[in-house]
Amino acid sequence: MRNTLMATAALLLAGGFAAQANDKVLELTQDPEQWVLQTGDYANQRYSKLDQINKDNVGDLQVAWTFSTGVLRGHEGSPLVVGDTMYVHTPFPNVVYALDLANDGAIKWRYEPKQDTDVIPVMCCDTVNRGLAYANDMVFLHQADTTVVALDANSGEVKWTAVNGDPTKGETNTATVLPVKDKIIVGISGGEFGVQGHVTAYDMNSGEQLWRAYSVGPDDQLMFDENTTSLGKPVGADSSINTWEGDQWKIGGGTTWGWYSYDPETNLFYYGSGNPSTWNPTQRPGDNKWSMTIFARDADTGMAKWVYQMTPHDEWDYDGVNEMILADQEIDGEMRKLLVHFDRNGFAYTMDRVTGELLVAEKYDPAVNWATEVVMDPESDQYGRPQVVAEYSTEQNGEDMNSTGICPAALGTKDQQPASFSPKTGLFYVPTNHVCMDYEPFRVSYTAGQPYVGATLAMYPAPDSHGGMGNFIAWDATTGEIKWSLPERFSVWSGALATAGDVVFYGTLEGYLKAVDAETGDELYRFKTPSGIIGNVMTYSHEGKQYVAILSGVGGWAGIGLAAGLTNPNDGLGAVGGYASLNNYTALGGQLTVFALPD
Repeated sequence: MRNTLMATAALLLAGGFAAQANDKVLELTQDPEQWVLQTGDYANQRYSKLDQINKDNVGDLQVAWTFSTGVLRGHEGSPLVVGDTMYVHTPFPNVVYALDLANDGAIKWRYEPKQDTDVIPVMCCDTVNRGLAYANDMVFLHQADTTVVALDANSGEVKWTAVNGDPTKGETNTATVLPVKDKIIVGISGGEFGVQGHVTAYDMNSGEQLWRAYSVGPDDQLMFDENTTSLGKPVGADSSINTWEGDQWKIGGGTTWGWYSYDPETNLFYYGSGNPSTWNPTQRPGDNKWSMTIFARDADTGMAKWVYQMTPHDEWDYDGVNEMILADQEIDGEMRKLLVHFDRNGFAYTMDRVTGELLVAEKYDPAVNWATEVVMDPESDQYGRPQVVAEYSTEQNGEDMNSTGICPAALGTKDQQPASFSPKTGLFYVPTNHVCMDYEPFRVSYTAGQPYVGATLAMYPAPDSHGGMGNFIAWDATTGEIKWSLPERFSVWSGALATAGDVVFYGTLEGYLKAVDAETGDELYRFKTPSGIIGNVMTYSHEGKQYVAILSGVGGWAGIGLAAGLTNPNDGLGAVGGYASLNNYTALGGQLTVFALPD
């Protein structure tokens, strides 16, 4: 009965309110043969109803075909499939290919933007791009240089462009976009360069900017009003600038480079903001609102309905940009409209997505030690706040002091690599990092376009554990419990995919595509692709046959040493030393690998 209720709720979420969302996108996301958004659907569930490939036959998977992207940097995101066409993107320079699935994958068209290479050193943690989106016969790309591009899906012709930021100030892009109704909603990167983060809506047909809402600053820039709440209470006037010293908010970070979800019923879209600038907490006293925050905004107007700050006055670079997964599940005997978020800070949050009520907040890696708990008592003045352990407080320990043994590391218990949800099992499948760090903050001055970090980091596997740097887990968001956990040698930096065939797929940094049983976690299949996988697994069907596809090409924050040829252990914001042995298992590449069952 429980599974039936969840499946029904998922269908309602996807299809019950088509008149309120982009009709074409909703129609296509309900067709499991297509894959039109990076997250699979508006709810970010990354779940496919295809079941031709299932737990009984997935062990027979074979490589059906491959495609080289021609780029040797980190390949995040996934292809899209609409009808007979597959759309493939690359890291910088952000080439887009349209492949004809009805003609042996022939290239129908390609888009090769001309971007200034000066944007490369301004991009944090590799030159990745998390992919394309499709709507209204157009393919949308947000380039590294912040140019938003609308391409004709049939010809590749540029329909319009819009400039979303200024790379000379450190503003870049690594994320996908969200098409909602007649709008394209986009974020911005650059928290390590003192950017004031924002989210922006553009007219889908013309590229005209419709509104822009900032993460930090005065209320008119935040697009907050008297109805905006946090944990059920009005945030009040000047809720952000009252928590910053002077004008520090103007270079305060809170960038929005993660994933976006949308609920057609409430007409709210959901996303998270990143770290405050600088990484030295002593230089920015206060809670630094609303960095590290979950936002629920009206998709028409951009006005914020509710917010929740997960890591006030961040001292560890625990960006809050990870995906918000929407699912309807039963808690304490009542069906609830949930938002589930696996934060970098190591806590998994289950919230009511309509009201912003906090329902569950638990650690999803037992190594997490920087805080003991998140206070769940609404009557407490600490309600919703993590309780920081003094030993791991980089501010309490002071500038130029090395705080050691902090878990998780700055890249979090999970970074942007998206989890998936199966309405059949009611479980969330989460790629995680099992990594700790030493963190030494130092004083830094701001110069536009220059790094504004102010900390030296070293990363390493969580001590007294299985010796590896990652786990792939199944999580019950209604209780806050790990149901099973699979240890991995390196962080799992690939997005997961759950299917109706009771199979969950993910990739590893060594380059393996793996398939596991959705109920038990038992490994059912593995295949070594040419390069480490930081892309997201997707699936589609063509001419009656189901395929599974993955981009491989090592890079991203975990693989930045390989991707950029770095050798200093402290480079890559501390990741180069932590992942140095990855060089023994994989090499650079850029390839799409597509799998299918034998005929």
